[in-house]
Amino acid sequence: MAVTTFIPELWNATLLKKYESALVYAQASVANRNYEGEIKAQGDTVHIGSISDPGVRSYSAATPLTFDDLTTTDQTLVIDQADYFAFKVNDVDKVQARGDYGGPALERAAYKLRAKADGFAGGLLKAGAAAANKVGRVKVVSGGTQIAGAGQTTAYELLVSLANKLNKQDVPLEGRYVVVDPDFIAAIAKDDRFIAVDSSGSSEVLRNGVLYRAAGFDIMMTNTVPTVGGSGADKDDKVIVAGIPGAFTFATQIIKTEAGRIEAGFDDYVKGLNVYGAKVTIPEGIATATVQAYEPGTGATTVVVGP
Repeated sequence: MAVTTFIPELWNATLLKKYESALVYAQASVANRNYEGEIKAQGDTVHIGSISDPGVRSYSAATPLTFDDLTTTDQTLVIDQADYFAFKVNDVDKVQARGDYGGPALERAAYKLRAKADGFAGGLLKAGAAAANKVGRVKVVSGGTQIAGAGQTTAYELLVSLANKLNKQDVPLEGRYVVVDPDFIAAIAKDDRFIAVDSSGSSEVLRNGVLYRAAGFDIMMTNTVPTVGGSGADKDDKVIVAGIPGAFTFATQIIKTEAGRIEAGFDDYVKGLNVYGAKVTIPEGIATATVQAYEPGTGATTVVVGP
């Protein structure tokens, strides 16, 4: 790969396409991505303003109108994360392989960038829910009788609980999502209250992890579901996150991609830098639950005997 054949614009476009298609927590269906155009470098700060609500009062023709002084609250989105890739390609290795290492290497770089950025976004969502929106620790039925026994809940009932948390905060119904792990998907596979998107007629089948719809949520799956962490008994519990895109902001930009020739040896190099940041701007728009275990249902099946 001679340096003279390297086209930065083309390589940037390829990397961005693969990177975006792999995101779950940081995709536009989960995160607000409105501020990306303002990023130029790591350390940039984006100011996000929110306005106070005007009052609504009873009207009387005999009473003068009261005018409110509106105020704004400033939140800052700091682009404080930066990841890079850098690799070299030896001329001799290229000849022996009779192929271009650039494409496969960029795919792997994109995968690694996705894992880092998505894990970062998932961690912020895990911690960002309002205290009143946390369902708590649960055991989810998977197999057995498929009926919840003592101390258990079904996957569907858990989603209803998460939806109820959001409903109590007046969170809009439109655009609601929940991100779950593969074991959660296995738990709901035999429950006909869940509608698989590949049989729903939707044009967005399997888009960025969306597998089912139920209880008002688009259900997305990822292997990067965060755990509670720490050192407590619940440290390995998976954290299920539900919400709407407007409650969480994520911004990312691949700001540099360069190629060159390493002076010593017979190698070209390619390197790139991605910067990003995220913030939960409306904690009331996020709800969470921690799953202690997926286990067989122990509830009894009701049997109806004669009239």
